[in-house]
Amino acid sequence: MRLILAEKPSVAKNIADALKIKGKKDGYFEGNNYIITWAFGHLVQLYDAKDYDSKMARWKLDNFPFIPANFKYKIKTDPRNRQRSDQGATKQLKTIHYLMRRTDVDTIISACDYDREGQLIGDSIIYRANPNKPVYRLLLNEWTTEEVLQGIEKMRPNETMQPLRDAGVSRQWADWVIGINLTSVATLKYQKGKGKALNIGRVLLPTLKIIYDRDKEIENFVPEDYFKLTATFQTDDKQAYEGTYVEAKQEKFKQKDTLDNIQKTIQGKQAIITDKQVEKKKEFAPLLFNLSNLQGYITNKYKGWTSDKVLKVAQSLYEKKFITYPRTSSVALDESLVGKTANVLKTLAEDLPYKDEIKFKKTKRVFNNAKVESHSAIIPTYVKPKRLTSDEQIVYIAIKNRFIMQFMPVAEYEETKLITKIDEVKGHFASKGKVQLVEGWKKVENIQSKDNLLPIVQVNDNVSLLDSKVTSHVTKPPKHHTEKTLLRVMETCGKNFKEDENEEQMGSILTGFSIGTPATRAETIKKLKDVGYIAGQGKHLFCSDLGKRLVETFPVKDLFDLEFTGRLEKTLSDIQKGEIDKKEFLRVVFHFTNESVATIKAGQDIIINEISQSPRKTNERLGSCPQCGSSVIEGKKGFGCSNWKSGCKFVIWKNDKYLATMKKKPTKTMVKQLLKNKRTYVKGLTSKKGSKFNAYLSYEKNPDNDYFSWKMDFGK
Repeated sequence: MRLILAEKPSVAKNIADALKIKGKKDGYFEGNNYIITWAFGHLVQLYDAKDYDSKMARWKLDNFPFIPANFKYKIKTDPRNRQRSDQGATKQLKTIHYLMRRTDVDTIISACDYDREGQLIGDSIIYRANPNKPVYRLLLNEWTTEEVLQGIEKMRPNETMQPLRDAGVSRQWADWVIGINLTSVATLKYQKGKGKALNIGRVLLPTLKIIYDRDKEIENFVPEDYFKLTATFQTDDKQAYEGTYVEAKQEKFKQKDTLDNIQKTIQGKQAIITDKQVEKKKEFAPLLFNLSNLQGYITNKYKGWTSDKVLKVAQSLYEKKFITYPRTSSVALDESLVGKTANVLKTLAEDLPYKDEIKFKKTKRVFNNAKVESHSAIIPTYVKPKRLTSDEQIVYIAIKNRFIMQFMPVAEYEETKLITKIDEVKGHFASKGKVQLVEGWKKVENIQSKDNLLPIVQVNDNVSLLDSKVTSHVTKPPKHHTEKTLLRVMETCGKNFKEDENEEQMGSILTGFSIGTPATRAETIKKLKDVGYIAGQGKHLFCSDLGKRLVETFPVKDLFDLEFTGRLEKTLSDIQKGEIDKKEFLRVVFHFTNESVATIKAGQDIIINEISQSPRKTNERLGSCPQCGSSVIEGKKGFGCSNWKSGCKFVIWKNDKYLATMKKKPTKTMVKQLLKNKRTYVKGLTSKKGSKFNAYLSYEKNPDNDYFSWKMDFGK
């Protein structure tokens, strides 16, 4: 019997479906000589500082730096009560370890995501039980039936994944040590008032500095006036065109008088075409999406989207078998995927109006092992979705279109450049025309090209000057960062970065040299907003006053340095490749932490953040708890029983997932009605197809456990 551990229940279900296993038990599937069980992401976490030493329960400067001699793990804590273990995690961990010990189980297989975090999740669960059975690793890029079956045939012994595990452990320990020590010491040193921490992190601060630097650029920008001279010429057959005056390769002039004099000189003069260049140019489709490019594309195109939301929707599509693994930094496919990709293209192209133009080709732009890290670029699978939410539709269509573009004809246009000369002046007038010849891949998203037609003329043709004008302009400051531009800087550590660079140019950046990973960048941006270091206005991001004070005051300047953080991330990448030992990386991190704590302690006493202590509110009683009869009150994250410390589990979360699928959140009024009448009438619910409807909702205790579930009905 083989035991497979998946990272989430939805993935376990995909594996069970692929293996045609129907028998579902409490916490696992069983059948056909397989047992499929699952985690809920991390089931164990690192000890808190106070778990090692009770004196660490209270923050005191003298207690830091604190670096454990040996890092230990415990079952993850209950988010509502950090003094006890999460009961769901505890139960599932017992189930997994019971299954591992079953005498009929002879092989254990980790099927967690093929990345640092997935390796860490699987290994932290499996090796906690000290298994005396062989452990294998199932490495997949998608969860389709075909891939699952092929993957089981190509499993690796889990010990071969040691470098990936080392990279995951190194990242986890480093972030714990830097975060616990520097957040604690910074909060004690620079914050007045209690209730919040002054968050310090290895990835958080350099990302904040990127936004701060751009804000400073804008703040210090001094606008300058400049001037341009444009002229309108007419051919013998009365066709007009414009040209811009250029002298010594310069078309922008600081002195208006210079252009005024030239304008006077050319009045009434004849001109001649001295040069004509016509060139056919190719426009290649943008490269396949990696996660950062997908996040940038969606957040830039659609209002209200964040990088975090894009990742969550992409993850949902991945778990539903519609796309390949999303947390990738690659913009090309592994060359071994040629045959599979051809089949996917054939399936997706069937119903498209331009299907005759789609031709599968093996090109280096698409298939290139040199441009693939652990995972290939994001593409659709052969499973065509029958029903998607509106958010899933946006992300899926973007990925599908980008994939199909690779196999459409290259777009072509003709560019014409004219030089028009008037003898009386030193410079010349430059004109540029563009005409789209082949629409090609642009047809996929109906991208319209702006043609600029020039008249048909030849060298030495005489033309007349119809009109001329001197226009005034002002240099513009750089724009505030958006999530799209911020992700690009994070991806490359700012190296060789220009905002108009495309994905192909970005591919030349050193592999692994980045701020964070594709999996963590969205979370970093979200956290910067949540802790109040940055704010957003429309698509633009800028530093808050707190964020500015932190950058300008916090004395550990290496944490703001993109080079420093990039080197740490590059080292983690090298550990993952087996090129560097994790001990050396951790030695550097621990030394840095000790020095940083000393620097903060010795620094000037300055208040960066002051928390106003508002008077404590008395919680309104919303009704009686249906579980134990105590009062139900409103908390920060939900409406719950006031008797929760004694173990009552009744709660209605404010981000309730069931209600979220219908674009609703629970309100006080709704909760009061539920507690009083056992059901509530809710208007304006949204169906999966996007239509609005009303319904009665009740919140009832599950017969087989202590939790509650929603029920819907349409009766009166």
